[in-house]
Amino acid sequence: MKTITVIFAVLIFSGPLFPQSEKSEFGISLSGYVKTDIIYDTRQTTALREGHFLLYPSAPLYDVRGNDVNAEANFNILAIQTRLTGKISGPDAFGAKTSGLIEGEFFGTSDADASGFRLRHALIKFDWTGISLLAGQYWHPMFIAEMFPGVVSFNTGAPFQPFSRNPQIRITYTCEKLKLITAAMTQRDFQSSGPGGLSTTYLRNAKMPNLHGQLQYAPGKDLFGIGIDYKIIRPALLTAKNFQTDATVDGFSALAFCKLTADPVTLKLEGTYGENLSDQLMLGGYAVKSVDTTSGIAAYTAIRSYSVWGEVSTGREIELALFGGYSKNLGAKENIAGTYYGRGTDIDELLRIAPRIQLSSGNARISGEIEYTRAGYGVPDSSDKGHVVSAKNISNTRFLIAVFYFF
Repeated sequence: MKTITVIFAVLIFSGPLFPQSEKSEFGISLSGYVKTDIIYDTRQTTALREGHFLLYPSAPLYDVRGNDVNAEANFNILAIQTRLTGKISGPDAFGAKTSGLIEGEFFGTSDADASGFRLRHALIKFDWTGISLLAGQYWHPMFIAEMFPGVVSFNTGAPFQPFSRNPQIRITYTCEKLKLITAAMTQRDFQSSGPGGLSTTYLRNAKMPNLHGQLQYAPGKDLFGIGIDYKIIRPALLTAKNFQTDATVDGFSALAFCKLTADPVTLKLEGTYGENLSDQLMLGGYAVKSVDTTSGIAAYTAIRSYSVWGEVSTGREIELALFGGYSKNLGAKENIAGTYYGRGTDIDELLRIAPRIQLSSGNARISGEIEYTRAGYGVPDSSDKGHVVSAKNISNTRFLIAVFYFF
């Protein structure tokens, strides 16, 4: 079945099936890249897809003799990030210019599905004068497509950079150098945590999409922006004592960002405050703050975090760059009386420094990066709003070489 899916996907993306001519305004162009990553980690890591998508070093795991099993190094070579993109053009509709995008890669949807072909983006776009409508699966607006980190690692700056693709309806208003973005989203591959594990049901059962508003100002090659985000989830419909529950968790988040360009140097800066952003691969989530002893109905409180990242880069054929990120667990708004749901709830803070060099020639690129990530593991203190105490720093250094061929 997997082989059939891949063959079908390649056929869909094949340009000859949709040839352009002077008489037709419809066409599809194929692009993408083949990529091979050579990875060496000095420690076991918390990561996705056989260690490919690194988040942070794993917590200590001691054997009966007190040896930290996770202090062992790890090596891998993978080509599963190889990607196909189909950009679709077509005739006007509803008085708007139309376009579409289909993009997939061989990253799979889980470790068991590594090398499986998965959907990244699938969208339809209508462009009128000053306004555009996007419908489909695309980057969450908290991932700023105009200025995300250019790191070699597939994590693209996560967990310091919000990272998620979501089914959505997005409307963009443009007036000269100003752009206003509004969006309503659901979840698919990037899901919230809860009593049933990772699932889209918590957002779906809240009966309200994830909402986002963003303002961008782009004078020339520079970019400045701010955004706000609101998400509400419903972790359960029924308690263990067979009582229906409508308890929800609210999450308010905000970000600010800028990109400054003075050829050949580019500087990017971004800061994010988030409540329950584990679905964005960031620190946080939520926890049970109280439980009714009769019904088993739980009340929840969001776990907060903030992160900042910056990157400076220079050069094109030979690019030199440095990425740095910091994230802090801010705990919850109230004390905690039960289970924690989320990502890194036992981590006090994260730090990453990642220098890189990239050599480009024609359609080929060879990239090298050293990614140092440090995590402060401790114990969440439920009587102090889940703040992590007695933290001990654990670090990993990833040595990464990537070889690209673009087409």
